[in-house]
Amino acid sequence: MNSLAANRLKGFAIAAIVLVIDLFVKAMVMGPLDLRNRPYGQIELLPFFNLTYTQNFGVSLGMFTANSAEMRWALVAVTAAIAIVVLVWMLKERRLGDIAALALVLGGALGNIRDRTLYGFVIDYADLHFGEWRPFLIFNIADAAISIGVVIILARALFLREKPAPELETPHGAPKTPAAETK
Repeated sequence: MNSLAANRLKGFAIAAIVLVIDLFVKAMVMGPLDLRNRPYGQIELLPFFNLTYTQNFGVSLGMFTANSAEMRWALVAVTAAIAIVVLVWMLKERRLGDIAALALVLGGALGNIRDRTLYGFVIDYADLHFGEWRPFLIFNIADAAISIGVVIILARALFLREKPAPELETPHGAPKTPAAETK
């Protein structure tokens, strides 16, 4: 197996791992932990972190709330289209770092698409807080994977991409062209 195929296989493994962990934790939240039927839908794990059951009918930060069946399926369709774009992008990348970041986004998107398809909303439960201050809305593993993947993609695009070679100048200050170099 060549290195490109190995990198792609690792990318699919990362996406699958994110999806499986996300589905497992959501199953625990809905099943054995039964957060829906606990007081305030909550379990305090640490002084700064609770499991808090929330139904997210919107997209990121609760925007574009799906308050009808048509909106729900429109969100599923848009999210699925984005997941397909991410998949195609992932298949075009060659570097493991880029593939891994896209795989995080893909795995997270698939977890949230599944929720919205089955329930009409995304199950959120991770509640990080410092007293009353919450740096994030309540989220889930899929959301975290998507966010981390996007940050990695942006960081790699800004800091790790190859820079174009500086243009050479002719004695008159005009940039050299391939034709000028051969004369």
